Amino acid sequence: MIETLPMSPGVAAEWLPLWKAAGFFFATFILEDAAAIGAGLLLAAGQISWPAAFTACFLGIWLGDVGLYALARFAGREWFERSSFRKHSAKVVRSEKWFTERGALILIFSRFVPGARLPTYLAAGFLRVPLPRFLSITGVAAFVWTFIILLLAQAFGAPVAKLLSHYKSGGLILLGAGIILLAMFQLARRAFTNVDSRKFSARIGRWQHWEFWPMWLFYPPVAIYYLWLAIKYRGVMLPTAANPGIFSGGVVGESKMETLHDLMQTSSEFTAEAELIIGSTPDERLISLREICARRNIVRPFILKPDLGQRGAGIKLIREESQALAYLQQTSAALMVQRFAEGPHEAGIFYYRFPGEPSGHIFAITEKIFPVVTGDGKSTVSELIWRDPRARFMADKYLQRLGARQNEILSAGETLKLVVAGNHAQGCIFRDGVRLNAPALEKCIDNISKKVGGFFIGRYDIRFASEDDLRAGKNFQIIELNGAAAEATNIYDARNSLWSAYCTLFRQWDLVFAIGAENRRRGFAPMKISDGWRAWRNYSALAATYPAAD
Repeated sequence: MIETLPMSPGVAAEWLPLWKAAGFFFATFILEDAAAIGAGLLLAAGQISWPAAFTACFLGIWLGDVGLYALARFAGREWFERSSFRKHSAKVVRSEKWFTERGALILIFSRFVPGARLPTYLAAGFLRVPLPRFLSITGVAAFVWTFIILLLAQAFGAPVAKLLSHYKSGGLILLGAGIILLAMFQLARRAFTNVDSRKFSARIGRWQHWEFWPMWLFYPPVAIYYLWLAIKYRGVMLPTAANPGIFSGGVVGESKMETLHDLMQTSSEFTAEAELIIGSTPDERLISLREICARRNIVRPFILKPDLGQRGAGIKLIREESQALAYLQQTSAALMVQRFAEGPHEAGIFYYRFPGEPSGHIFAITEKIFPVVTGDGKSTVSELIWRDPRARFMADKYLQRLGARQNEILSAGETLKLVVAGNHAQGCIFRDGVRLNAPALEKCIDNISKKVGGFFIGRYDIRFASEDDLRAGKNFQIIELNGAAAEATNIYDARNSLWSAYCTLFRQWDLVFAIGAENRRRGFAPMKISDGWRAWRNYSALAATYPAAD
């Protein structure tokens, strides 16, 4: 059975600390020190716990610092390079070198000097201080500053709040208002580029539908809850122990091919055949691709995708060999070829099983719908997309993918699929697929999962032809198995409320941490933070070379 999350007064009371923490988190974006002082006062009154208060304030303050950096690095630097001030580029380059040599001490100093943070963090972004350095320095400084403010506010209460408010409150209000106005100006400027009312309307519409919110806006409550679980279970990297048989538990940097290889060995009838391409040059890899396709009888169209990938990045449906060669020439990342599972339907099945339990459970099912536009014999594909009530929100993504085809005029009744990858970030439509669940399907998925050594929680992405066959647990093809960092993507059903989405994600991470804790008790050590950081940096560098997904 797919799990439900009934609410009760007891549950609501249980979530109250989280709401308090979330309130302080968002308050730091306006008055960071005032928010920390308020949290300290609640600490003194016993109305909030230290972990909740510290986590919320620290994250809010740190992300606020990063926001200033990003604003200057991207919006500010972009404006400079397009303005008449670009004639001073040589001076900016010299300033970059100077800041690189002295920036660490300046960043630390500015955190503890009132009024110094805004210009310093904006300067750091504008002068392109390396992001890892900025994150590490400001993270440590914000950690210490938050601890000091909370400790003083808790210990001395109202007198400290009054003392700090004398020199900070007015300036912070002006600072917050200035940042908001500047951000609004940048949004308006971008929206009105080329005076395109369709783009402006679509961008406004995205903000009205939470499923299209950017990650930085949607995920802070999840991040706060993650840190709360890390404190509760005593391990920030505990999710990496949730699946001992997968590198990092499937959090970052895991090989898709290794997991598929296990599935091909144990459940070949349910797995779309795949193999890793070898070779060090594009020509050598093209030869390898041809050999694999001939040996495995994989015909076009087939799928090329990165061995290390997230959120559908880099997935391409190859119809001509020239497309494959272009892909191989664009990136040196490890790639795999996979037989194209026709479907035409696709679903994501999130599964979990506690170590030692005889059987597992389906936590959620996502039904994936591939959007299409239908021609009228007069309008271009681009015009059809902009007129579609939902596709217009993802128009930039679709049009980038379509390239020259966006100017094509479809004949009346002719349809064009806008996305091949079953991923929400690529423009696929997600619906809660609870109606697809059945005992036979759950038993089949459980049997497949128990054959994959060291796998306990994650999401299968599968393609199938018939809903009845899927419910019966037959005639489907697994195209990917994602580990502990996978989402129960049914949350992105537009019919869901934001609250229900968070409840599902919180419950999912509860399971990940609980399973990780049980595996740790059984002797499986979580990954070190430093190793996880290196894996993330390696993936990020590779992902930058991937082509736009189909």
